[in-house]
Amino acid sequence: MSLLRNYLNKIRPNFEEGGKLSAFRSIYDGMDTFLYVPNTTSKCGVNIHDAIDSKRIMSMVVIALVPALLFGMYNVGYQNYSAAGTIATASFFEIFFFGFLAVLPKIVVSYVVGLGIEFAWAQWKNEEIQEGYLVSGILIPLIVPVSCPLWILALAVAFAVIFAKEIFGGTGMNIFNVALVARAFLFFSYPTRMSGDSVWVAKDSILGFGNTLPDTFTCATPLAGIAQNAEVSYSICDMVLGFIPGSIGETSIIAIAIGALILLWTGIASYKTMLSVFVGGGLAAALFAVSGMSSIPWYEHLILGGFAFGAVFMATDPVTSARTEKGKWIFGFIIGALAVIIRVMNPGYPEGMMLAILFANMFAPLIDYCVVQANISRRAKRLTHK
Repeated sequence: MSLLRNYLNKIRPNFEEGGKLSAFRSIYDGMDTFLYVPNTTSKCGVNIHDAIDSKRIMSMVVIALVPALLFGMYNVGYQNYSAAGTIATASFFEIFFFGFLAVLPKIVVSYVVGLGIEFAWAQWKNEEIQEGYLVSGILIPLIVPVSCPLWILALAVAFAVIFAKEIFGGTGMNIFNVALVARAFLFFSYPTRMSGDSVWVAKDSILGFGNTLPDTFTCATPLAGIAQNAEVSYSICDMVLGFIPGSIGETSIIAIAIGALILLWTGIASYKTMLSVFVGGGLAAALFAVSGMSSIPWYEHLILGGFAFGAVFMATDPVTSARTEKGKWIFGFIIGALAVIIRVMNPGYPEGMMLAILFANMFAPLIDYCVVQANISRRAKRLTHK
């Protein structure tokens, strides 16, 4: 590592003001501060000084997403081989490598387009490259169907980075979760590519791996099947392990739980937000089940679709979620309850987590404002009674 550090120090003058590569200073600073903790600190104002900066936080979230990513790759291959009826004769390597080849291009496109816009924006404004897209870049491929075309994914990434992030001022200033804005763009602009029964299984073999399936092959997700009053053949074990059709990274509760433990252990995510999402969703699902409006047990709502993934990795986004301690409970409860309400009350839209989180993002500042004002009023009353 010392050789790399010495090399970066050697080429630094080329990127400083007056250097021949000064126009690319933001790119150099971005790479340098990503690899090493900066040795500079704030010179004025009130600031919190800590050994971990936002790049390290984002990197830890990416690490927490790795279990869901790896299982998602395996499940992509598993669904293809199962659909073709060759799962019994396929090896673990064949199944995983097919999924790896299917998912990797989406990750590459997401980062190339997103980071390309980030670099261009930083150069244009003569600012440092912001690190927020490190997480969004891997979240976006994980919340789309495996059959989503790359050019459509590129459009969604560009739209989300520009209109949901940069136009608000960049990392830390955006109101809505960037990854969910990309998914919303895809869902409302190209609905046939994001929903239905024909988008959840990769149908073409890749480099000799996998099976080529008929274009007419369809496979509904469990939530879609329930919404259509169809019989769902997946067991609770399949749902928890993740061997069901769905978006790439959202199917395995175990992989998501591993990521949740990493985020909680490192103190990056709030357990209050996570827990309240499940409490709100569980209570709403139980009420619908008792009333007869929902045909599935309440706990299946919590392990199907993007509910768990959204609760762990998106509802806890420190930028777009509530920041007060009481506000986190309210914020999470709204998300969980609203997601189940959308699922049950709107059969045409069986997955409600995206809209629930975006709706709560919009009201997060109001929730925090009300909590703060309530605290101010309570303290004022205590002073008047003394």
